[in-house]
Amino acid sequence: MKPKISYSAAFWIASLAIALAKIIFLLRPEIDLFTEEAQYWLWSKNLAWHYYSKPPLVAYLNFLSTSVFGINEFAVRLIPIIFGMGTSWITFRFGSYLHGEKIGFWSAMILQAMPFWWMISTFHTTDTALTFFWTATFYLLFKALKENKKRFWVFAGITAAIGLMAKAAMLLVLPFLILYLIQEGKFGRRLKNLILFTLLLSLGFIPILVWNFQNDFITFKHLANLAGAGEGQSSAFSIGKSLESFGGYLEGQLAMVSVFLLPLIFGAIKQVFKFRSQEKFYLILPALLTFFGFGFLSLFKEALVNWPVFTYAGLAILSSAWVAEQTDFWRKMRNYGVAISLGLPLLILLPDITFFKSIPPIKKGEKQLFKRMSGYDPLAERVEFLQDSLQLDEVFIFSETYHMASELSFYLEAHPQTYMLNMGARKNQFDLWPGMEQFVGKDNTGIFVSWNYDSPGEFAEFDSLLYEEKFQVYFRGDSLRAAKIQVWKNLKEFNPYQPETY
Repeated sequence: MKPKISYSAAFWIASLAIALAKIIFLLRPEIDLFTEEAQYWLWSKNLAWHYYSKPPLVAYLNFLSTSVFGINEFAVRLIPIIFGMGTSWITFRFGSYLHGEKIGFWSAMILQAMPFWWMISTFHTTDTALTFFWTATFYLLFKALKENKKRFWVFAGITAAIGLMAKAAMLLVLPFLILYLIQEGKFGRRLKNLILFTLLLSLGFIPILVWNFQNDFITFKHLANLAGAGEGQSSAFSIGKSLESFGGYLEGQLAMVSVFLLPLIFGAIKQVFKFRSQEKFYLILPALLTFFGFGFLSLFKEALVNWPVFTYAGLAILSSAWVAEQTDFWRKMRNYGVAISLGLPLLILLPDITFFKSIPPIKKGEKQLFKRMSGYDPLAERVEFLQDSLQLDEVFIFSETYHMASELSFYLEAHPQTYMLNMGARKNQFDLWPGMEQFVGKDNTGIFVSWNYDSPGEFAEFDSLLYEEKFQVYFRGDSLRAAKIQVWKNLKEFNPYQPETY
C-alpha cells in the first residue's frame, strides 16, 4: 500500500513545522540573543577579512540578513533556521541517494531529533554554517567517488572552501578524505582529483592568511592555546583529572546525539565493523575521527561539547539504514526515540501553553537554561532611560566582558559601538578594535554595566561618579539576577588588564 503522501513531502511538512516552532521561540519576549550570537552580530558592524577567533562568514551572513530584515532577533536567527533545514535536506538527499526516499526521510528525522542539530539550527554560531557546508561537501565527495565525475570534485571543493570561511575545523575534511582513499586502495587513481579538491579548498584559507599576516598570526596563537600548546598551559599531568575531563566529554557527546537514539546508533556502528562496507565506512569515518581526536585532546585540555558534532550527519543515515533491516521492535524504538527527542526541545522552546513549565522545579530549570539569554533587552532599555533622564551627551557604554558589551550594542536602539574594559580576561576581538583610550581627557560620560563587578576599579579612573544603581532583571516574573549600572564623568586614566594568554 502506497503512502498517502511522498516521503519528500513528509520531510518538508515536518521540517517547516519545526522551523515554525523556532520562529515562535524567537518571538518569546523573555528570550534574548545568546551572548555568542550577539558577539557575531557585532562583528557584522565591523566587517573584516577575519576575526580574532573565527573566520568571517558568520559576520557576513549577519550583515546580509540584518541589511534585509533590519537589526532584530528574527534577522539573526533566521539564518540558523535556514541552514539547519538545509543540512537536513542534504541528509535526506544523501540517504535517498543511497537507499531510497524512505531511508532518506528517516535519516533527516533522526538528524533533526539530535540535540546538536537543534543547537546549530536554533542559535546562530559558527557551527551553523560549518555543519551545513561540511554535510554538503561530505555528500558531494561521495558522489564524486561513486560516479567518478570531475564536476562533483569541483562542487565539493567550492563548498569546502566556503565551509573553511565558517570555521577552521573544515580542514579536517582532508585527513578524512586521505584516510578513506588509502584504505579504499585507490589513492593513486584519485590523486589528481584530490589535488584539485585541495586547491579549491585552500581558496577559503586566503582570508585567514591575509588577516593573520596583518595581525601577527593571532588566530593561530589562539587555536594553539585552545589545544593546550599556548603560553602558560603547561601543568602537571593528572590521570584522575584527565579521566574526569574525558568522562565529561563523553557524556556531552552522548547527550548531543540523544540518549533515546543511542541504541540505534550503537547497532548501526556495530554493523559497520561486523560487515565490511565501503559505503558504511565512509559514513562513519568523519564521526570517528573527530570523536576520538577531540576525545584524546580532552585528556589534556577541555574539549567543548560542540567541537566534533558537525560531522555527525553520517550517523543519522547509518542508523536509518540499519533500522530498516531490523524487526518491528527496532522500528518502534526509532519512532519513539525520534518522537521523544523532537518533543523535548519543542517543550523547552515553545511558550508555556499548557502551564507545564509553571511547575516550580521545571520553571527553575528553564530559568537556569536561558539565564545567558535573558535580561539584556530590559537592561538596554534601562540604560537608555538613564541617558534621557540624566540628560547625558557624548556617552560611551562599556563592560568588563565582550558578552555584555555585545548584547548592549544589539539591544540599544541606536546600536552604538560598545567597549570592553579588560579586567582579567584573555584576549578577544575587542582588543583589536579602537578602545576606551580614545576617550581619555575628552570630557565624555561613560556608562559601566556589569553582572559581576560593582565598579571599573583601578582599570579605569574617572573624575566623578554621577549615578549608580542595581538593576534587577526577571525571567517570567521571577528574579533572575541584578546588574550594576554606573554613570561616570570624564575618563582620566585607562589602565586595562594586559592579557598574555590567547
